[in-house]
Formats: sequence, structure tokens, C-alpha cells
Amino acid sequence: MKKVGDLSAGQNKISWAEAYMPVLSLIKQDFLARKPLKGIKISATLHVTKETAVLTKTLVAGGAEVFLTPSNPLSTDNDVANALSEAGVHVMAWRGMSNEEYFNAIDWALSQKPNIIIDDGADSIVRYHERNEAFQVLGALEETTTGVRRVKALEEKKALKFTVIAVNNAKTKWLFDNRYGTGQSALDGVMRATQILFAGKRVVVAGYGMVGRGIANRARGLGSKVIVTEVDPIRALEALMDGYEVMPMLEAAKEGDVFITATGNKNVIDAEHFKVMKPGAILANAGHFDVEINVKALYAMASSVREVNSCVEEVTLKDGKKVYLLAKGRLINLVCASGHPSEVMDMSFSNQALCAEFLVNNKPKEKKLIEVPEEIDKKVAQLKLKAFGVEIDKLSYEQEEYLTSW
Repeated sequence: MKKVGDLSAGQNKISWAEAYMPVLSLIKQDFLARKPLKGIKISATLHVTKETAVLTKTLVAGGAEVFLTPSNPLSTDNDVANALSEAGVHVMAWRGMSNEEYFNAIDWALSQKPNIIIDDGADSIVRYHERNEAFQVLGALEETTTGVRRVKALEEKKALKFTVIAVNNAKTKWLFDNRYGTGQSALDGVMRATQILFAGKRVVVAGYGMVGRGIANRARGLGSKVIVTEVDPIRALEALMDGYEVMPMLEAAKEGDVFITATGNKNVIDAEHFKVMKPGAILANAGHFDVEINVKALYAMASSVREVNSCVEEVTLKDGKKVYLLAKGRLINLVCASGHPSEVMDMSFSNQALCAEFLVNNKPKEKKLIEVPEEIDKKVAQLKLKAFGVEIDKLSYEQEEYLTSW
């Protein structure tokens, strides 16, 4: 059942985000004057947060008609969704959607025959291909590591039907959003849900990509002893040389107080691990989908499951041991907190807006995954530095010549 949020509260949240998203605000002013997206329909499957609101309002300012659906059934801010509906964005999103309602919303957006698909996790892109849609799109933009992986799989099977820009791979996205954004917001989600003290805890981070690095770094900064688990020997070696303990999950499961997954893979924490965990272990996931912690296996091992609060389930195993599952295994930072800080999403969503214009202007014909154009990536960085009031050096003509000579 759809839940309607508070209009005034939603408008206030969006205003707050706008104040901390100066790059996207500059792009919005430019779009408002030029209307580069005039006549373009955009399907946007994104977490419906105040930061997403700033992006969608920027796209509307550019002349686009936007159809917004969530990329996670539990990540929608109902206040923001209501405020966006009043601001001219077509929204079908509310917190607590069933899986059926979630995919019905995506189908509704696709039924509008969008020219561009903006996606977070590739559910809309995959749905387009599964439904074998007859209409053609200019291209799509994918925001996440998980989504890029799924699109790559489509491409490798020669099933991809249009160009997809890997927005996740922009340096001004993955170096900052994935590392600093998730690093902070994932721990924020754990703290809001549990109010635990991180100092002195043993925190197990599964995966040492940019997201895992950010979480490990922030946990250490709060005084935790961090253990990293990995399957990639190079990343494991990096973690070791960054000063973390590295071991298999089965060993880490015996020692950890808090577990945070960030791998993009399934069953990273499984039945064999639950069995050896200490009483009171806390389980959280910072990956896109709710598959990294084997929740079905955990429930099957339980004698009882009790909801402590809206974000915490106390799972009592058959041997009497209690462990705590956060956010039902879904994204901890969006289900139990407010997602990434606006300052980080400023760069990620600026890439989205500028890449949407790139698709309109260039109409690429390749049916493949491509990178964000370097000029867009650098423009976002330059504007962000300007917003911070930071100036940097420039190469002299002599220096440029030297760097290009052999």
C-alpha cells in the first residue's frame, strides 16, 4: 500500500541537499538556460532520497520528463517522494514496497517509452531486456559496481541492445562515492540501528574494493580492530599492507563482533559462519542486493526471530545463541540511515546529468558498455574544487611538451 510522506518535510530535506550539492546546482542553472534535454523522457530507477531529488529536478530543469522509481524496496524517503510529485516529477515509489510492487513500478516507468534509462543496480536495464521491449532507447547510465557487472554480462552474451555509460567507473564517482560515501554511511546505518560503540570492537569487512576500503578505514578511525576477508589475492595483499588482519571468513566469523559485507556476491556469510559466530554478533550488508548474507539459511537455523526495532532482528539460533541481522540483509546505509552525504552524491549525480546530455548530443550506436568521457569526469572535479575554494597548478607549455616527448 502506498504511503504518502509529509510535503513540507520533503521540501525541506531537498533544500538542505541542494545547499550541499553546489556542482549539481551549477549544472541545473545551466540546464535551465539551455534546455539540452527538451523533449526527452527519462526513466530513473534510483534510491529515492533528497540527493536523488536534486538530480531529478536538474533533469527537469533541462527539459526532460522524468519517471522515478526506487532501486531498493526499503530505501525510499516518503517525504521526498511526495515533494517530488508536487514538483513535476512522475513518481511511483514508497518505502516498504513488496517485490511485486517494486517491479510493477519499473514496468510502469518502462511503459512510458523513455529515451534514456538511469539505473542503480541495473534492474531497469535488465527488465527492459527481459521484457524484450519494442521501443529503442538512446542509451542508459549505470550508477553502481553491481549494475556495471550485470551490464557487462549482457554485453559478453551479445544481448545488450543499446549503449550503457558506466557512470560508476568515473573517477569522480568510485574514488569518492564508493569509498568515502559508503565508508561513512554504512557505519552511520549500523550506529543508528544499534547505538553500539565501535571503539574496541572487532569489525569484519568482507571485500576490499573501494566500498570495503572505505568501511575498513572509517571503522579503524572509530577505534575498531578491523579484519578483512577477500578472494582476490592482490586486494588481500593490499589490505594486509594497509595494516588490516586478513583471513578466511570461517576464521573471521569466530572473532568478529560486527560483520559488514561489500562484495557484490551471494552467500558471503553463510550457514557455516553463523554456527561459529560469537553471541551478539551483528550482521550488516553494504552491497547493492540482499544476497550477501544468506538470510534464508539464517532464518532456517533459528528457533525464533524477534524484531528489536525497524532495523534490527534478533535471531535466536537453535543452540540458544543470539545474533542480530540489520535491515533484513538489505543496504544498511539506506535502510537504517539516510544514504551517502550530499557532498559526495554531488559528484556522482553531476556525472549522471552531464552523461544524459552526452547521450542526447551524440546518440551513440554501439551496443556496449562505455566509460564516462574524460572531459566530463574532469569537469566535475574542477567544479568541485571550485566549490571548495581550492586552486591547483597548471602545466606550462614547456612542461606539456616534456610530458609528450619521447
